[in-house]
Amino acid sequence: MKFVLIGIQGSGKSTQGNILSKLFNIPYLSTGHIFREIAKEKTTLGRYIKETINSGILVPDEKTIEIVNGYLSRPEYKRGYILDGFPRTLKQVEKFKNNVDKVINLRIPDKEALWRLTNRTQQRDDETLPAIKKRIEMFHTYTDPVIDYYDKEKRLIDIDGTKSIEEVNKQILEGLGKQLVEDKIVEWQPKKTVIALVGLPGAGKTDAGSFFSEKGCPVIHFGKIINDIIDEKGLEHTEDVHKQTREEVRAKLGIEALAVLNMKKIGKAFTVNQVIVIDGMRSWEEYLYLKKNLHKTRIFIVNVYADKKVRYHRAAHRVGRRNQFGEERDINELVGTNMGPTIAFADFVVKNNFSKDDFTDKLETVFRQVYFS
Repeated sequence: MKFVLIGIQGSGKSTQGNILSKLFNIPYLSTGHIFREIAKEKTTLGRYIKETINSGILVPDEKTIEIVNGYLSRPEYKRGYILDGFPRTLKQVEKFKNNVDKVINLRIPDKEALWRLTNRTQQRDDETLPAIKKRIEMFHTYTDPVIDYYDKEKRLIDIDGTKSIEEVNKQILEGLGKQLVEDKIVEWQPKKTVIALVGLPGAGKTDAGSFFSEKGCPVIHFGKIINDIIDEKGLEHTEDVHKQTREEVRAKLGIEALAVLNMKKIGKAFTVNQVIVIDGMRSWEEYLYLKKNLHKTRIFIVNVYADKKVRYHRAAHRVGRRNQFGEERDINELVGTNMGPTIAFADFVVKNNFSKDDFTDKLETVFRQVYFS
């Protein structure tokens, strides 16, 4: 299925796009998100896109078509997608080679859009009132003809976007000839998959785990077993105590001990979800153990990376175990726990030096590639 969401800024495209993505198990792709990501790059294209966005004008058709077609050639979009923000002009419609099944027009008055955008809690830097008004004017100039085009093609679903989120979603499903049964539309299941998070202290593995949890993926914390043993003994959570406890467990079960001890949790998690997350896979031996024992299961290693200064600052200000960071801890993680090979062998490296939104955007890209491929 290939859907296009059309509507002026503030019409609720991203909200409905994310809901539809979960219901139909196809990825949601916002061209606005793509452009903002490119604008962050310190490249000629990045500077050009940033200046274009900040000026409030549209990215030229040829450049937009090139970028969108490049994204849609990726494996995660083979089964379909929900496209937000493209095509915006008739020229883009003519040059867009993908066969769109349905175009969903979220229709709201201009005043409603302005009210929503100026009153929402989190605003982007490019959401000044003059910029918003200019985008709405350009939408009517360039995109209203696109709506008319798809209407004549009998592919348009016209939706009253002023209703509640639930009501709007119901209208969309009805327009697609679908209905929601038991809160889910079952059409496709992803392959059995493990996302294993690795990274040095303070990189952001816990935040990454929270992100995937919000996506509905159970998170298994490998290190919790060590924490529980230390708590049962009434010991203090210091680097030496953690190291000694881990070595005692490994002396009994091997370097793959944490994987061995967590296998029941993994098996239970797979009974309710096809994609699970492991937070803190330490050793290379744990990875090999999972590969050997989880038959017909894909394992992706995601290395969450942040610069030293950033990691140390975060670790010093976290609620628990504030004293466990620094060069000694890093070397112990890389060599002592044998995490070095898993970091080097990672399928994805997600840099977490900047804002939470930036980190979330990068994790979203990883999730789409893993979940929908």
